[in-house]
Amino acid sequence: MTQIKICGLMREQDTRVVNEVHPDFAGFVFAKSRRQISLATALKFRQLLDPSIPTAGVFVNEPLENMLAIYRSGAIQIVQTHGNESEDTVKALKAAGATVFQVFKPNAEITPTAADYVMLDSGNGSGIALDWTRVPKAPRPFILAGGLTPDNVTTAIATVHPDVVDVSSGVETNGQKDPDKIRAIVATTHAN
Repeated sequence: MTQIKICGLMREQDTRVVNEVHPDFAGFVFAKSRRQISLATALKFRQLLDPSIPTAGVFVNEPLENMLAIYRSGAIQIVQTHGNESEDTVKALKAAGATVFQVFKPNAEITPTAADYVMLDSGNGSGIALDWTRVPKAPRPFILAGGLTPDNVTTAIATVHPDVVDVSSGVETNGQKDPDKIRAIVATTHAN
């Protein structure tokens, strides 16, 4: 079964639908973005979420100390690095106990890493899908992100065979998480 992460939770009602459908991971965006939330909001959402759903914090070139402080707050169990974080940073995060998802962009060389998961993402919540037939062989476990929707996730899984799919804009309507789209993509993903 392919796992799924619903990223970019911004409202309390987002946490309610996530608890209802129980994806394998949920994500909070701490990087500058229209989906960015504060640590206080993330802590509140973490309290509302089922404790068995691990949460990831999305960061772009954030100082190590800030990522560690947010991890140690209990808001997240996973640090997802979207910038140019070094291998030393990945190792330091892991040494602190965090699970690390390291993101690579299309056409970037996917280099060996100490990260727990490698993610290929077409853009930072842009909704642009990758050409799945051109996804390079990546180390496992592997996460596919970028432009995934309830309508195309089955094809993406069949083509790429990721361990996890990560969705954000593909389950939104008018810039907000859409409960029906979340329900559909979690059910479809877990069926594959």
